[in-house]
Amino acid sequence: MVTPVAIFRTLLAAAAAMLVASLGHAQTAEPFFARKTVTIYIGYTAGGSYDLYARLIARHLGKHIPGSPTVVAQNMPGAGSMKAANYVYQVAPKDGTALGVIVESAALEQALGNSAAQYDAAKFTYVGRVATSNNVFMQWHASKVQSIADSQRVESTLAGTGPGSIAETIPRLFNAIIGTKLRLVSGYPASTEGMLAMERGEVDGASSSWAAVSVTKQNLLKEKKIRIILQTQPERHPDLPDAPSITEYGDTAEDRQVTALYASGSGVGRSLIGPPDFPGERLKVLRDAFNAMVRDPDFVADIKKLNVELDPLPGERVQELITRTLAVPASVRERAKVAFGR
Repeated sequence: MVTPVAIFRTLLAAAAAMLVASLGHAQTAEPFFARKTVTIYIGYTAGGSYDLYARLIARHLGKHIPGSPTVVAQNMPGAGSMKAANYVYQVAPKDGTALGVIVESAALEQALGNSAAQYDAAKFTYVGRVATSNNVFMQWHASKVQSIADSQRVESTLAGTGPGSIAETIPRLFNAIIGTKLRLVSGYPASTEGMLAMERGEVDGASSSWAAVSVTKQNLLKEKKIRIILQTQPERHPDLPDAPSITEYGDTAEDRQVTALYASGSGVGRSLIGPPDFPGERLKVLRDAFNAMVRDPDFVADIKKLNVELDPLPGERVQELITRTLAVPASVRERAKVAFGR
């Protein structure tokens, strides 16, 4: 005869066996990213700071993601990085395997009605920022223009890299608000090609990030072949005390607000983003991995080896910067639109 005690013991043993099986399954469950490939789409061609930082991330991020996926970088230039931005937003997988490094002014281009911006910047997923950015505008030593004041009197040509790029928006803005005569020659895919065009004599000047110029063009700086006439961060960089910031220009309060708005893009800098509608748990995984990566001694050593800046910011804080940009006052937005003829 089966007693109640025996039945209880049998049920207890069965429950324990189920619990052990459950725990065993949980322990062996494979992380989502295991054996996956994560692609980082870069909005510009190789050689510039977007490419430099994106490839640094690709080299180090994978080992901090559970499952250790392969992380690769893929260039997708076009329309001042709008092509890559639209691809990540509209087409790329929304499962964590597609990320991007795009122009820092993506939110601003949306706010100012750039028709090429087919996205809502507030809905991108922001994983984290590696560094702030400081874009600089330069003239070749043979150019008649060696300062912004010169450019208000004499026309000079400048390599353009697409309608949504800093290389084109800042010159158009300055032509409109302070009367510079910077004539854009569009069609260059990125700053690397634009600077080569300047060196070949196709144009008088070009633009790039200070991070890229200070590393890849040290010979031109030492030989004084280029003169930096403008920088885009809010205050003058310690390394560039003689080059004015864009915030130093503007005859009216609204014009100064517009230049300050463009300078604010330096805070977004070189950030890693993802598509909208990202699974929350995978976003946490990627943000945690990113935060671990920027503290990794191997990553920091690579940054120091390249002699570029490291100024990380968590993804949540980058999101706040984007929100502030999209909340720009209507009067400032309209003044900027008028300046660009939009």
